[in-house]
Amino acid sequence: LAATRRSWAVSARAVLDLPRRRAPQKPAQEAADLNDILAERGACGVGFVANLSNEPSFNVVRDALTALGCMEHRGGCGSDNDSGDGAGLMSGIPWDLFDDWASKEGLAPFERTHTGVGMVFLPQNENSMAEAKAAVEKVFTDEGLEVLGWRPVPFNLSVVGRNAKETMPNILQIFVRIAKEDDADDIERELYICRKLIERATKSASWADELYFCSLSSRTIIYKGMLRSEVLGQFYLDLKNELYKSPFAIYHRRFSTNTSPRWPLAQPMRLLGHNGEINTIQGNLNWMRSREATIQSPVWRGRENELRPFGDPKASDSANLDSAAELLLRSGRSPAEAMMMLVPEAYKNHPTLSVKYPEVIDFYEYYKGQMEAWDGPALLLFSDGRTVGACLDRNGLRPARYWKTSDGFVYVASEVGVIPMDESKVVMKGRLGPGMMITVDLETGQVLENTEVKKNVASAKPYGTWLQESTRSIKPVNFQSSPVMDNETILRHQQAFGYSSEDVQMVIETMASQGKEPTFCMGDDIPLAVLSQKPHMLFDYFKQRFAQVTNPAIDPLREGLVMSLEVNIGKRGNILEVGPENADQVTLSSPVLNEGELESLLKDPKLKPKVLSTYFNIRKGLDGSLENAIKALCEEADAAVRSGSQLLVLSDRSEALEPTRPAVPILLAVGAIHQHLIQNGLRMSASIVADTAQCFSTHQFACLIGYGASAICPYLALETCRQWRLSNKTVNLMRNGKMPTVTIEQAQRNFIKAVKSGLLKILSKMGISLLSSYCGAQIFEIYGLGQEVVDLAFCGSVSKIGGLTLNELGRETLSFWVRAFSEDTAKRLENFGFIQSRPGGEFHANNPEMSKLLHKAIREKSDNAYTIYQQHLASRPVNVLRDLVELKSERTPIPIGKVEPATSIVERFCTGGMSLGAISRETHEAIAIAMNRIGGKSNSGEGGEDPIRWSPLTDVVDGYSSTLPHLKGLQNGDTATSAIKQVASGRFGVTPTFLVNAEQIEIKIAQGAKPGEGGQLPGKKVSAYIARLRNSKPGVPLISPPPHHDIYSIEDLAQLIFDLHQINPKAKVSVKLVAEAGIGTVASGVSKANADVIQISGHDGGTGASPISSIKHAGGPWELGLTETHQVFYI
Repeated sequence: LAATRRSWAVSARAVLDLPRRRAPQKPAQEAADLNDILAERGACGVGFVANLSNEPSFNVVRDALTALGCMEHRGGCGSDNDSGDGAGLMSGIPWDLFDDWASKEGLAPFERTHTGVGMVFLPQNENSMAEAKAAVEKVFTDEGLEVLGWRPVPFNLSVVGRNAKETMPNILQIFVRIAKEDDADDIERELYICRKLIERATKSASWADELYFCSLSSRTIIYKGMLRSEVLGQFYLDLKNELYKSPFAIYHRRFSTNTSPRWPLAQPMRLLGHNGEINTIQGNLNWMRSREATIQSPVWRGRENELRPFGDPKASDSANLDSAAELLLRSGRSPAEAMMMLVPEAYKNHPTLSVKYPEVIDFYEYYKGQMEAWDGPALLLFSDGRTVGACLDRNGLRPARYWKTSDGFVYVASEVGVIPMDESKVVMKGRLGPGMMITVDLETGQVLENTEVKKNVASAKPYGTWLQESTRSIKPVNFQSSPVMDNETILRHQQAFGYSSEDVQMVIETMASQGKEPTFCMGDDIPLAVLSQKPHMLFDYFKQRFAQVTNPAIDPLREGLVMSLEVNIGKRGNILEVGPENADQVTLSSPVLNEGELESLLKDPKLKPKVLSTYFNIRKGLDGSLENAIKALCEEADAAVRSGSQLLVLSDRSEALEPTRPAVPILLAVGAIHQHLIQNGLRMSASIVADTAQCFSTHQFACLIGYGASAICPYLALETCRQWRLSNKTVNLMRNGKMPTVTIEQAQRNFIKAVKSGLLKILSKMGISLLSSYCGAQIFEIYGLGQEVVDLAFCGSVSKIGGLTLNELGRETLSFWVRAFSEDTAKRLENFGFIQSRPGGEFHANNPEMSKLLHKAIREKSDNAYTIYQQHLASRPVNVLRDLVELKSERTPIPIGKVEPATSIVERFCTGGMSLGAISRETHEAIAIAMNRIGGKSNSGEGGEDPIRWSPLTDVVDGYSSTLPHLKGLQNGDTATSAIKQVASGRFGVTPTFLVNAEQIEIKIAQGAKPGEGGQLPGKKVSAYIARLRNSKPGVPLISPPPHHDIYSIEDLAQLIFDLHQINPKAKVSVKLVAEAGIGTVASGVSKANADVIQISGHDGGTGASPISSIKHAGGPWELGLTETHQVFYI
């Protein structure tokens, strides 16, 4: 194993090279690639204007442009400060304007009901443009449509920024006549098919990425580009022409975190204007791809194959949401219905809906099992040319105001004041709350508010009846009251499946006794699993992803009402058809099952369950055995689904363990079957459940769900809970009052309660509310698995540094398995030392020997002692990625006298942010004084600072000061202030005077040890002194929301940076981020938001208190985060 890891190190070094390397050629795969998804992220300002009389007018367009001009602060600009990240406008088609052009060109007036208009971005190169136009015309002609002509769109190039000019396409409009259809919806469908056929026909062309239809419709048209808000109307001369008339207009201003936004990604999209970010986008794309084999509708007349694919990982999340909405709309759904399906509100425990509108709840319950929510912060404006509307996601984290006036206009905007308005004319106004919607029916002039819209949609079908007749729920089954195995058998299973004594005592037993995840402090100072000399379970190679900057994490304590762990089991039907058969599913209240609940599922005759045993045979040798077993499992799963099975149960349960039949890592089995079914068009036909001994921590549950499992029965973890409760040690502790008394059933119930709470926290740190959306979303990064493994089971996940092959993974699995059969196997579980340092255990960077040697060198002020300390560090095993890197230089060494002096170098030193409370007052002040003496910077951490520390000491006598009487060795002129002052969770202790006394103000967006989570200061640490600084009460625990929970988008961060610059113009403003895939894109957005300094922290940062799973399994190495950020900025 050690030799394998050493040979792997070469690929890790390659990742850290500065020039961006070409990605290795990947096999064809169906899953969405996270690298493509992370390249585009952003947020925005949006709104619409609508005339209730449906009369086209130039005033509507003018008002929309005025409002858009007031949204500039909601957008971003490129490095030239002139190229906007995107601005656009959707309206009805300005037929008067186009008829005027047609008459000048000698063309007849357009037949408005049978003419489609395409707004097209074409290649810059003239020859390529000619080829693209010819390809477009051929598709229209082949489809029986008449091409009436191309119109060059008039524009003013002088207002375009330098960067935008470099990528600016040729912009033309195409007019086509659809004679073969009379129905307006069929005409829109025909144009939709044509666009899809054009995309397919030009896919292999060298200029394919340069051809883009902003819109192709007989009802709507979109003008957009890489422009600033106020420039859109100046650039497109049509928008200044009073012949441009429309009854409505949607406007949008984009802030892209990417350094190089593209013209096609400006908004509105074809149906939607989106302010927000879809956090589950990878899962949504995978599930949409899975639906391609099952989607059918009579309206398409057998042409469904021509509509595929339904998503594009290289497009933005907004573009993919728009694509899904467009499919539903063109298939006959109304815009409101499509939005309710894709972005459902939090309807559970909703007092108004449950009492007054039960049909709306039935609608959501029905589609919960058919369409996973596109989850994340979202304000969506939408129109199909007949209806205009807006809706908010279930959290309501984006602002949206609306007004209706007496002269028949409706306005919606992401903020007030964007349009001058006579308040005396306002007859209705309000704001959209979480999950709310408003629509304007242009044909009838009706304005429908939230419940009216939803009641109309939900009343169209008897969803409640279908649910009652077909949907089943698994009733809670009592926990087993005694162990199934004897103690020796339990121990053998624990050894075989990779348990350590830390896992049992610190994780499982804590969860069983307390009903919550165990917390720990400090950070994760052990090597990555792939660098470790100890064997690791497969789960340890995965790190959870988390939200930062572009969207907020959710606070599961305060926002639990919008979260849900419910999941549906069974076949998911054709999403384009509505009927009782789609309700034929089983509902689970959570994905964690006990043995009885799993048995209930296995007895459901409609599911036709199939149990697949997950073992591999090594009698003929280890090499190739794991791969063969996975292939056989996939084939068995394939056959079962084709035979009608709607439930695949992957089980490593066995009556007796065999030395030559180790268990397949359950995560590998789940992922491989999930990917196989996606690639073969079968994934919607069955659910996957894991019946496994290999799952006991919240991270492991999250991994299995994230890669496709709908539910898990952790039978060995539950058996361990039962064994613990009946052990003599536990019984005595409870009898003596040293431990709360729990029954054997309560112990298991506590364990599952802790798992469920932990899952909510993991979902929340990515800003996800629904477990059903997290399932299959692959919201992880991989550190230490080779491409062979990734392509087999984890397609689309990022594994930057390469790593283990399948054979090597098999050997690591076997290294656990053999412990259960060795003659000299210990009679107790081994302690691997992954959490706490111990002799013979895993290497910890902060180990007792290192600490002793450093203390000795400092106390004795001895060069020899310090040399011994240096030698100890130099001889340590490889612990972090930078240990694999060697500095190479072709430059001639310079004399030491020409090197910058140490006194100058140390002025750039900074300490990590450590709050007063996480460390003592004495330590906190001593660090600050020391850094100030050498000219460096200490960091206050969160929690404010005592004002007495802001002034230099003048009362020092013999090293003591009455100002800081608890310190010694002081000098007059010392200051105990921290040069870097942190603005963090809950803004504890942040006051104007605190900020003006800073040299640098740090906005902590995320913390390395627990990204996506807030601070935790136990009540016993909240002394009167700390409470005074934090403006709180002594003894009260301080559990804050995730850092800057009120920063919902990149624009909000830009506003905070601006405000901090205003309050302290002399201070630099830094933003603290944590390394993860895509951090380069995030950091570029932070730079565009005018941060002076960007700090990249790693997963191994420290903390005063955090769940163990957060410390161990979230965030990435800072080496990769820094390298990616530098590459993005460099390029």
